[in-house]
Amino acid sequence: MNAPFKNLIAGEWAGSQNASRNINPSNTNDVVGEYSQGSVEDLNNAVAAAKAAFPAWSRTTPQERYEILKKASDEILARKDELGRLLSREEGKTLPEGIGEATRAGQIFAFFAGECLRLNGESIPSVRPGVGVEVTREPVGIVGMITPWNFPIAIPAWKIAPALAYGNCVVIKPADLVPGSAWALVDIIQRAGLPKGVLNLVMGRGSVVGQALLEHKDVHAISFTGSVSTGRKVAAACIAGNPMKKVQLEMGGKNPLVVLDDADLKVAVECAVQGAFFSTGQRCTASSRLIVQAGIHDRFVEACIERLKGVTVDDALKAGTTIGPVVDQSQLDQNLKYIQIARDEGGKLAFGGELLNRENPGFYLQPALFTETTNAMRISREEVFGPVANVVRVKDYEEALAIANDTEFGLSSGICTTSLKHATHFKRNAEAGMVMVNLATAGVDYHVPFGGRKGSSYGPREQGAYAREFYTTVKTSYTLA
Repeated sequence: MNAPFKNLIAGEWAGSQNASRNINPSNTNDVVGEYSQGSVEDLNNAVAAAKAAFPAWSRTTPQERYEILKKASDEILARKDELGRLLSREEGKTLPEGIGEATRAGQIFAFFAGECLRLNGESIPSVRPGVGVEVTREPVGIVGMITPWNFPIAIPAWKIAPALAYGNCVVIKPADLVPGSAWALVDIIQRAGLPKGVLNLVMGRGSVVGQALLEHKDVHAISFTGSVSTGRKVAAACIAGNPMKKVQLEMGGKNPLVVLDDADLKVAVECAVQGAFFSTGQRCTASSRLIVQAGIHDRFVEACIERLKGVTVDDALKAGTTIGPVVDQSQLDQNLKYIQIARDEGGKLAFGGELLNRENPGFYLQPALFTETTNAMRISREEVFGPVANVVRVKDYEEALAIANDTEFGLSSGICTTSLKHATHFKRNAEAGMVMVNLATAGVDYHVPFGGRKGSSYGPREQGAYAREFYTTVKTSYTLA
């Protein structure tokens, strides 16, 4: 095995020889690489480097930042096949999905390269004679980032790109399970011309590196994506610190897809299967609750089962694979636990839910579809984060909307209908940050805001121009003429 991939601290690849193995979930005999396990000392050095770099970087011109982000975008897009293959190999997405995610990362950097040139302010007359008022935005400072394993290049991209575009310095801790994509992304950005210390990467355990990042007095803001339970701890640490940190949380979802009697059956089935099971269901926007009106219920379930019979669960890199493996043994165990819980609660396993053997050892699970469930069951209320979905039968639109909103989460919500009346009403009344009509709940654009409400999100939105709300702070200046 080659020497481990190291952390990036103050523009140099550094760190101890202590490393963790990055395992391919499609073939557990395949080690993607060994990646350094950072220490508290490494984290402290990274923050010190960011602090030293901030005064100069925060005052660079928009053109300087544009050129660096655009160069990074160009290399990401030129290497999208290579990066996508790395992503699929370490996380388990199918190769087309991996390449698609790498492409999105490149597009995000291109968008925020443009944002460097679009930042503006306001000049406002004062209510007092002879006084001028200016409202401007400045970088928030040093931003700590903690990213998850399910989108190992896109989520780091949509956090790092706006932070740099608006003049911040960054310390990022990627998910310990899949560090390879983040390492490759940081390498590209650094070589695009960033001054030393502006972007720092410290890999390692959340309990070590992540906790030190949360507690560091020189970190001004934390952007976190992960579970609700961890998100609450992140928020508490940010508020308890001195000084308090600005915090942005993107957490879980238990996203509903409503299917009304008047829906186009083919469209509804594709929305359900794609939204619930593609990417192995490992998306916070996955359609894990399928809320189906009684008149179309039986036909919908039958058509979903036929569609699922046609999917291929196999090695993520193999041509023709529809759904790759679960990311690791721990997540597989959680999926199996919830499948058993649903059975114990009285749900009917209408399709799948079985472990699968393939050519190489891996974490293969047949998609599971439950029927005869209610919204009171744990399978309807708790996030599984795997290829497991359940169908809830309802009598009419009003009951469907009520059940869709009856959840502690509020990330994404969808409806399949040909009724303009119901589609319009649902868009206005669905208690979610994102609403889809005749589209899968999973699948969003990079140039518009991403985020939810209730237990799914906390703080300003991510992506698009709305990202400036988190990565900048507003200053109001008064001048006596």
